Amino acid sequence: MIRIKLDVMMAERKMSLNKLSELVDSTPANLSILKNEKGKAIRFTTLDTLCKALGCQPGDLMEYIDE
Repeated sequence: MIRIKLDVMMAERKMSLNKLSELVDSTPANLSILKNEKGKAIRFTTLDTLCKALGCQPGDLMEYIDE
């Protein structure tokens, strides 16, 4: 299972969902799906913009958990 750690990265940077949505040009609803780990996939372009906005690497946003 892949866990998305968007909530952790946002908290570390004290960034709101609305502010992040402005920076990555996505709706708060779409980011909320990722943040709450309800999404089934993520585009590389979305991952790229999230990494730029949060100043992180893709591995900072995702974690593999062996079930």
